[in-house]
This record gives sequence, structure tokens and C-alpha cells, in this order.
Amino acid sequence: MQKYARVIASGSFLPKKRLTNQDLVEILSKHQVDTSDDWIVQRSGIRARHFAEEGELCSDLALQASVKALESANLTAQDIDMIVLATSTPDFIFPSTACLLQGKLQKKYGAWLCPAFDVQAVCSGFIYALSIAKAFIVSGQAQCALVVGSEVFSHIIDLKDRTASVLFGDGAGAVIVQASEEPGILSTFCQSDGSVAPILWVPGQLHGGQIYGDPFLRMDGPAVFKYAVKVLAEAAEKVLQKSGITKEQIDWVIPHQANIRIIQSVAHKLNIPFEKMIVTLHEHANTSAASIPLAWDVAIKGGQIKPGHYVLLEGVGGGFTWGSALLKM
Repeated sequence: MQKYARVIASGSFLPKKRLTNQDLVEILSKHQVDTSDDWIVQRSGIRARHFAEEGELCSDLALQASVKALESANLTAQDIDMIVLATSTPDFIFPSTACLLQGKLQKKYGAWLCPAFDVQAVCSGFIYALSIAKAFIVSGQAQCALVVGSEVFSHIIDLKDRTASVLFGDGAGAVIVQASEEPGILSTFCQSDGSVAPILWVPGQLHGGQIYGDPFLRMDGPAVFKYAVKVLAEAAEKVLQKSGITKEQIDWVIPHQANIRIIQSVAHKLNIPFEKMIVTLHEHANTSAASIPLAWDVAIKGGQIKPGHYVLLEGVGGGFTWGSALLKM
């Protein structure tokens, strides 16, 4: 009998520290950065974001989201036989944040063993991680996977950078992917182009106990916008073709929550009504690999996404990387 992979539950977590645009404006003013709530909203659609507290790490956020997903699925960690965690802001160089998450789950649920590893595809990371979990399950190498996107981008933003400093936030989202006799994750698509890496990157290195280069996120906003709209539209078309599903059949699109203008432009390019776009960036800002599962969980808990709905996921990030996934709920 054909084996499929289906998402059965989700969970999310946001740090307690919520910063409105005005809160951030006051912080940035101390660094001689001139901006305003209106300027931020007009250029991004963002009104607030959450920042991790001092000492609050990527694995801490991932733990909270994972526990909520497990509880929603009525499972414990012992039911999980694979952890894939997408992040660009890991706790350490190694071990992987996924291994650290496993250790923290063991403290709550008891000891158990399974493969656990990180995926680094920046804002496309969750799509990449979901694709890997699907492949493991369909091939019979796993039965129940925990897929997480978790980020603490507040650790790598330069508060002297007027553009990038207002766009990012921290958070985590998690889903449980389980083997099923019914189709769930219909198809996925992942792609990258390393030739354009410098338009969005953190060009710093750790060597001999010293930081070489620039340890902060740097981006060419106009170049990122143009590239993102192009590849997001292409990714959507690719996954629809692979699935044999038409745009008209799509109930919801969950795009990477980077910028409201990018989301609007992609909707227009695809000729999909903007009303079908799940948008949470006004409250979350850009949480990189966490943005899609965060928005997913909000839409599930809010009753927008229902059983039987076709949901299109799409993400784009530094690398450049991009990807999409089509699911039947």
C-alpha cells in the first residue's frame, strides 16, 4: 500500500518581549537611527515583533513550539523518530540545535533516541525541512517526524542599520508529520542559486576565537525584493504542476512573512486573490525559517485552515534559496 506523509498537528511560540514599531523607534534613536512607525508600516507592513530575552536561545523557542505541537497531536516525544530543525541562528556551531532540542525534550518526556539534525536554508528552511521529513516517511525510514523552524534573528541584526533592523523578529513554529494512508503533503519543490549570495547574507566568520568579517545581517533590499517575487511565483507554479492542482483549487497560501509588498506582488503575479494569503507579519515581522510554521499555526488555531483544504506554502531566503510545498489538510 502506498505510504504518504501528512501533517497532523502544529504548535508555535513567541518570546514574551513584544516590541511595537514605536518601541523599536525609541531603541534605534539611541543609535542615531532616524525612522518612524509610518515609515516601517509603509515599506513592510510590520507593526510589531517579538525579541528573545537575554539568554533565551533558539532551542528554547523550539522546545516551547514542539511541546505545543506534541500536545496538539496527543503524542509524546517517544512517538517521534526524527527531528529536523530549520534555523540560521543556532545555539552553537555544534552540536546541532536539533540535538539540543532533543535533549530538552528528554528532560520533559524521558530518554529516547532518534536522528536529529539542522537544516540551514535561511527563510526557506522550513520548506526544505518539510521536504526532508516527507522523503524519509515515504521511503519508510521514519514514521513520525517533528519539523521545526526556530529563529532568534535579534542576535544578528545591526541596530545601526535603518532598513534591516526593523524587519526581523524571533519565534518558533513546529509541526508533526506522520505516515498516512491518505495523501497529505502532495509535493514539494526546493531550489537555490549561490551566485547571488551577497544580496542577503551574514558575511562573518569565527576563526581562532575571533570574528572575521561582518557578524550582522546585510541585505540589498531592492535586489532581494525583485529576486524574491520572481522565484516565489516560479516555485508556486512548479509545485502546482507537480501536484496536478490548479490555482483555482487553492484555498490558502502561506507565504514567507518577509514584506507585505512581496506578498502582494506574488499574489498579483500568480493571479491568486490576496484574501487567500495568510498574513501574520504585521505582528511577527520576518522570523525567517519560523515564519511559515508560525503563520500556519495561527491559521489553524484561528479556524481558517480546515480539513480538506488545499494549502500552498512558499519561502525564499538568503543563499539564495527558495521552495514550495502543496498540502491537502
